Amino acid sequence: MPQKDPCQKQACAIQKCLQANKYVESLCEKEIAEMRRCCQVHAGNSICCSGFKDSKPAESKSSE
Repeated sequence: MPQKDPCQKQACAIQKCLQANKYVESLCEKEIAEMRRCCQVHAGNSICCSGFKDSKPAESKSSE
């Protein structure tokens, strides 16, 4: 039996939030941050993290 993806719960939470908020990402920042945290720990063991591997939090958009 295949092992459950360690970040599947966070990935599902993002999808649920996006669907509930008409895909406005800014309304799901908490869920996205949780997914990033999970992927920092489990990147090598999580298929769900494949799209999060190289993405970085958008903390400082304008540092001018």
